[in-house]
Formats: sequence, structure tokens, C-alpha cells
Amino acid sequence: MELSETSCGTVFREPIVIPCIPRLVPGWKKPIIIGRHAFGDQYRAKDLVVPGPGTLELVYTPKGGEPERIKVFDFEGGGVAMSQYNTDDSISGFAHASFKLALLKEMPLYMSTKNTILKKYDGRFKDIFQEIFEANYKKDFDAKGIWYEHRLIDDMVAQMIKSEGGFIIAMKNYDGDVQSDIVAQGFGSLGLMTSTLTTPDGTAFESEAAHGTVTRHYREHQKGNETSTNPIASIFAWTRGLIRRGQLDNTPDVVAWAEQLERACVEAVDEDGIMTKDLALACGRKDRAAWVTTREYLEAVERRLQKNLANAKL
Repeated sequence: MELSETSCGTVFREPIVIPCIPRLVPGWKKPIIIGRHAFGDQYRAKDLVVPGPGTLELVYTPKGGEPERIKVFDFEGGGVAMSQYNTDDSISGFAHASFKLALLKEMPLYMSTKNTILKKYDGRFKDIFQEIFEANYKKDFDAKGIWYEHRLIDDMVAQMIKSEGGFIIAMKNYDGDVQSDIVAQGFGSLGLMTSTLTTPDGTAFESEAAHGTVTRHYREHQKGNETSTNPIASIFAWTRGLIRRGQLDNTPDVVAWAEQLERACVEAVDEDGIMTKDLALACGRKDRAAWVTTREYLEAVERRLQKNLANAKL
């Protein structure tokens, strides 16, 4: 999280939807995008183990002013404690990035917190989002027929599960960390999830695969053994970067080429039935003939891409 913390950006995770891949949440028909605020909260918290009886206080010292003390708890024995924070500037940037993505995707946006419990902390997120929406984005949202709404996180998660998808959820750092993995698995696989980090002004952009480094597969490759590693999320990491580069440079051919490559990845699986082992297993197919090696899948994508480019005259 080092880069995301430094940039005060927002990590957006979006599933790569392939119709033939079964969903663990079968009602999900449209993408659900999780916007994770990549700054502060638990990830910059200070915590401690309380060794014994004593008083825990929260102290704030205004610049040039006197300390203000809030009594937190009287410990009668050992325990644990934690202090965390966030800033108005970072929350505002999170809000702008979320509203801009909703307009770009033409999808409704929800913001979820637990402001009924954390009335001031989570309430600050809720208030800043609402103020920025009313002042900067409401007219554009209305024009596109989309909406913004704050919901309690427990209500939002329940609604997410029973919905058909088709929306963006802006979440605080920890909430977004957890829920993005739930969404990925619900759509079929952690290997079918894009992850992009963007700053509020859109000038800084990072794209990566949401899954790990697949070390076990790499060790098998080093031994000369065949591997069937799903490369789709890694390919989409490059295509999303190329699309953003093309948008910044005003080079629509670059954008179109990257979009055709994404389409080829999906069609190779959905229409040609060519897939790596993880996707074959997700479809309930355990026989060796059901899946191909990584290289064979990439070759199938290349064939699809060349066909798509020819049809699109690119």
C-alpha cells in the first residue's frame, strides 16, 4: 500500500465478467466496482498492548494552543488500544475520484460507512461526500440518469449480495480491502479482477493484477514443467494502463487496440471455450482436456485479437 498511501489515491477494483464462468453469487449480472480509500485509518494507526490498570486518553494539541484531552477508558487490567486518523483533504480527493469514475462509467455510486456508531469519524466521510456531490456533481449525475446515496455498510453489503450489480461502492480503507476480495470471488475468481489506483485529478494512474505473484506456478515453470496460470488480470493491468495513456495523449487508436485485446481475452474463454485450469475447475471440468497451458491460452488470445482487429479495421 506504500504508493497508494503516498499518492492519497483511490484503488478501484472491478471484476472481469465472463458470461460462461459460474458466479458464486448467481444473481450478479453486471459489474460491481469497489472504490477503496487508500489512505489512513487502520493502515496508519498506532496500537499498543496495555500492560495493566491505567487510564487511556486521546490528546490533541492545536498549533499554538493548549492540549485537549478526551478520556477513552479506565483499564482495570491488561488489554489493547488503538488510535487512527484521516484528513479532510484525503477524504475530499477520495470523493472526487469516486464521483468522476461514476460519471465515466455511467453507474450509480454508493458511499458506505458506520456513521451510526462512529458519528464524528465516519460522519465526516458522509458529510464531505454529500457536500462535494451537491456542489460539483449533482447536475451531471442527474443528466446521466444516475444517482449518489450514502448507506450504512451492513445495509450496503446485504443489498450488494441480493442485487444484480451495476454500481460502484466507495468504502473506507479496511472495508474496501475486505469487500473487494468478496466481490472478486463472488464473480468467479480472484484471477478475474482489475485493480487501478488513481489520484483525484486523474494525472497519476497505476494498474496491476489484484491477485498475488503466483510463486508456486513460477517454481514449476523454472523446473521446466507446464503451467496453466490465468494471465487475464495481468493482461488487463497492461490494457487499463494503455487505455489511460491513450486518453491522456488523445490517441484513440491506442485505446481501441487495448479494448480489443480485453475483448479477445474474454471471447477466447466464453466463445472458444479455451481456458486455464482455474477457470475450467470453476466450471466443474476436472479432466485434463478441459484446460490449456498458459502459452496455449495466450496463443488463443492472439488469434482472437488479430480477428477482432481485422473486423474493426484497426
